[in-house]
Amino acid sequence: MTASQAKQPFQLPDFYVPWPARLNPHLEGARVHSKAWAREMGILEPKDGTPDVWDEAKFDAMDYALLCAYTHPECPGPELDLVTDWYVWVFYFDDHFLEIYKRSKDLTGAKAYLDRLPAFMPVDLSATPEPTNPVERGLADLWKRTVPTKSVEWRRRFFESTKNLLDESMWELANISEKRVSNPIEYIEMRRKVGGAPWSADLVEHAVFAEVPARIAESRPMRVLKDTFSDAVHLRNDLFSYEREILEEGELSNCVLVLERFLNVETQRAADLTNDILTSRLHQFENTALTELPPLFEEFALNPVERTHVLSYIRGLQDWQSGGHEWHMRSSRYMNKGGGNAGISLGNLPLGPTGLGSSGARLHLSPGALGLQRFKSYAHAPFTAVGPVKLPQFYMPYKTRRSPHLDAARRSSKAWARRMGMLESLPGLPGVCIWNDHIFDVADVALCGALIHPAATGEQLDITACWLVWGTYADDYFPALYGYRGDMAGAKVFNARLSAFMPDDPAAQTTVPTNPVEKGLADLWARTAGPMSAEARNHFRKAIQDMTESWLWELANQMQNRVPDPVDYVEMRRKTFGSDLTMSLSRLAHGHGLPAELFRTRVMRALENSAADYACLTNDVFSYQKEIEFEGEIHNGVLVVQRFLDLDKARSVEVVNDLMTARMLQFEHIIKTELPTLITHYGLDGKAQERLHAYVEQLQQWMAGVLIWHQTVDRYKEFELRRSRTPGRYLHQLRGPTGLGTSAARIVALLSGNRAGQTGHEKDRVLQTEGKR
Repeated sequence: MTASQAKQPFQLPDFYVPWPARLNPHLEGARVHSKAWAREMGILEPKDGTPDVWDEAKFDAMDYALLCAYTHPECPGPELDLVTDWYVWVFYFDDHFLEIYKRSKDLTGAKAYLDRLPAFMPVDLSATPEPTNPVERGLADLWKRTVPTKSVEWRRRFFESTKNLLDESMWELANISEKRVSNPIEYIEMRRKVGGAPWSADLVEHAVFAEVPARIAESRPMRVLKDTFSDAVHLRNDLFSYEREILEEGELSNCVLVLERFLNVETQRAADLTNDILTSRLHQFENTALTELPPLFEEFALNPVERTHVLSYIRGLQDWQSGGHEWHMRSSRYMNKGGGNAGISLGNLPLGPTGLGSSGARLHLSPGALGLQRFKSYAHAPFTAVGPVKLPQFYMPYKTRRSPHLDAARRSSKAWARRMGMLESLPGLPGVCIWNDHIFDVADVALCGALIHPAATGEQLDITACWLVWGTYADDYFPALYGYRGDMAGAKVFNARLSAFMPDDPAAQTTVPTNPVEKGLADLWARTAGPMSAEARNHFRKAIQDMTESWLWELANQMQNRVPDPVDYVEMRRKTFGSDLTMSLSRLAHGHGLPAELFRTRVMRALENSAADYACLTNDVFSYQKEIEFEGEIHNGVLVVQRFLDLDKARSVEVVNDLMTARMLQFEHIIKTELPTLITHYGLDGKAQERLHAYVEQLQQWMAGVLIWHQTVDRYKEFELRRSRTPGRYLHQLRGPTGLGTSAARIVALLSGNRAGQTGHEKDRVLQTEGKR
């Protein structure tokens, strides 16, 4: 290491940069224009009492025109000027906020300052107030020059992402005031908002003169492409800006620091792990583009122009990623000595005539360790004997109790399951069942309901127990019918039909159920959704749809034998676990009378997400042996940590438990420091505060109940697993030689027991493959 490198807190890692950086030929014009614009707005040489945040020498050295020329290499001169002005403004805002509010820790002044800025971004292009400082003046000017040519849908997206990067600066400021370093899950979520890369992604649409069609903008593939782009941009910035932010400015929002503190490792190790996450997010970007976009195009019947717009947008994201890296290697703003290279560039992602091919051969692989990291995700051997997990000491500060209506709920939910056909042979498959009485009794989901909803009336607990039965059964039914033979087409048809059983008017449901999942959903929807308001019903429906659609994501990974990217896993796990569904049940009892927008705030989403992650990871620890050894699963947090950090089982369980503890501590922190501010902001009266606190208590009981249920039932214990199944038996025969499916006739023959020497008891076991709850 050279003397100049030794001054840095760590040596920059080898970066994965899969697309080459290119330079816009209009760079010099953008440099001249942006400096003149900065003077006009008062960013340089301010005259309204604003402190001098930048001088001309500093402005020239940071060279934001070079950033934009690298990140938008194909846009014409006038567009490059506009984009460069936006980046001058956003970086100035960041430094201005630091100097005026972060250093002084002026929370009151910061909030008043931020509350004014949305007025300068009218989606309807109405008049704006008179600006009072360079930030307001620049925002008003840029908004007028940018949004009139775009659709209302794009304006709303751009407004939201701009508002997020402004508002969430308060989160950073609060952490500095409290000297609090966030946990890794919280950090990734919040960095997307405060870091501004989603804003950059929206601006890419403007720069390439192509909008993502509104009907797919919120789909999983488009959301993941935007999120992975954002995470990679932010994590790269964290590596280059660590020295300036942590050692000079006193910042606490940096992934390297977060991992240092959470994993208790040296700075160099934390930097290398940050780069590993960055690489993994880029791999996820590629995987999504290659495997999820083509079916999305067909499902939504995008026309050729719309497909071209989406592909132009993706290419714009690629250009930004590589150009941003090149600029970080050159800008005086960052620590960039000793980087060794400008990244490993492997050429552009190939785009075929229809936009994107789906062949795995078209994935670009980097040399050395970076290539091995990609292969590592696909190298898991299903049904590996892992043995039981030694359970850690779980941090659980809350208590719950059993509902006095438990025994009645057990009886009624079992009778209901039998009426729905869940304990009988499947329609058209004599002798083939998903559950029998023993499987139902061992799961004891009514106990889970009685623990997470202890204050429920008998009728409420009955509904809760039946919903838990339905969700658990459906989660078992889906992989048994579609997962082990890789039937994605059948799985999508199955999932699409479920919406027909959740109409706005439950009494108007006319679709005839064809299996126990549909029959159970139709019955529960009619019993639950009728009294709801339209908004509550829509939210509840979406919670169910999110859960069932997430099983398609699991199936896609299973077909690739791909252990998920850790960030994608955490965010999708909340859906596969059905967290929002069970939380919605809690709101039915306790959320009435609270403003609907309350549940859309960052504070409430953070509260619910931290609770959900605690519950999901609890399940992952307890179900590890069942899923990995007996079911050939790859969707388990312990396994994800093992693969990503190269740890053994015991250490991976410790890391997962540390994550659970961190999320619980965040939950407590939100209640103590952020909930009172939220109550004041919304002006909640005494009754509304009681309802809110009752809902928070329900979340506490939900987490405690999930943990106690896992500790109580035999569902995950080795003796029960060995009693009711043999690792991998039958399932490998469902896959066939390539591991990806077989004919329906062969499945029916196998599941019906038409095999020499197969006993009746063995026939019952074939589909008794339990899911993740």
